[in-house]
Amino acid sequence: MLRLVSLQITATLVAGVIAGLLGGWAAMFSAVLGGMCCVVPNGIMAFRLFASSQKMGGASPATFFIWEFVKIALTLALLYATARLYHGLNWLALLGGFIVALKSYIILLFGHKQ
Repeated sequence: MLRLVSLQITATLVAGVIAGLLGGWAAMFSAVLGGMCCVVPNGIMAFRLFASSQKMGGASPATFFIWEFVKIALTLALLYATARLYHGLNWLALLGGFIVALKSYIILLFGHKQ
């Protein structure tokens, strides 16, 4: 879980640098904010699932589904807050950063050795 979250942070920063080179500071901040809208909820969920797994009896499937719902709600709330609070928002960069962070796990799949 920690590897995935750290990979998402790295991918978000790379997307931010690329967006910054292509579109300037506003695009860079938009891409990083878009990625963080994905990374922060995933990090919180990973931490909570890890904490639940350390308890006696381990994590239950109900715990997973509850935190998955919280993760989705928090992602939507962060996207809404970003759209409302950042007035220089570049929507293309925001969505690009979000998608890069969301799909960064594919890098782990290709890097996995049999």
